[in-house]
Amino acid sequence: MDHYKVLGLTRSANKEEIKQAFRKLAMEFHPDKHAHSSHQLKENATLKFKQVSEAYETLIDDRKRADYNIRSNSYRNSANNYGGNSDYYNRNYKNEYRNSYGYGYGYSRPADAGGSASIVTKFEMVLRFMTTRAFLLNAALAGVLLGATYVVDASGEALWKMQNSGKSFEEAMESVEKAKAFDDKR
Repeated sequence: MDHYKVLGLTRSANKEEIKQAFRKLAMEFHPDKHAHSSHQLKENATLKFKQVSEAYETLIDDRKRADYNIRSNSYRNSANNYGGNSDYYNRNYKNEYRNSYGYGYGYSRPADAGGSASIVTKFEMVLRFMTTRAFLLNAALAGVLLGATYVVDASGEALWKMQNSGKSFEEAMESVEKAKAFDDKR
């Protein structure tokens, strides 16, 4: 299902155009409007209303829209490479759309589909993982700890140089050993 086609829009539609298209179609296919219609007409209107609502939810949210655009572009690229089986895409998109959260925005590819489209999808998955809030917080924490370690080390060296000008740590340790040896001889 192409969300843009469902709403009758182009891919370059802005949020205002998306809202207007949704309102128009929602009024046309709303189940309450078809409450007294025949059973078949009522079911068709309800299904169309659900599709319009799904398309609107996806396209009005910038993050979901970007995800959908990436996925649909990847699909089109792989469909061109693997015979363009849009029925396969639609069937699997609908199944994955109802994933563990009740909805999702993915699709699955045939097991034998590899090549550059597969690499792009894997890259997208890695990129998506690396931009999750938990990963970014962990990366920030690691960066802070690394920075703190560097600052402590650098300040320790600066303090050493201030207190023991002209001597390296190794030279100071040799002096301490000599002093201990001298004390032990007495």
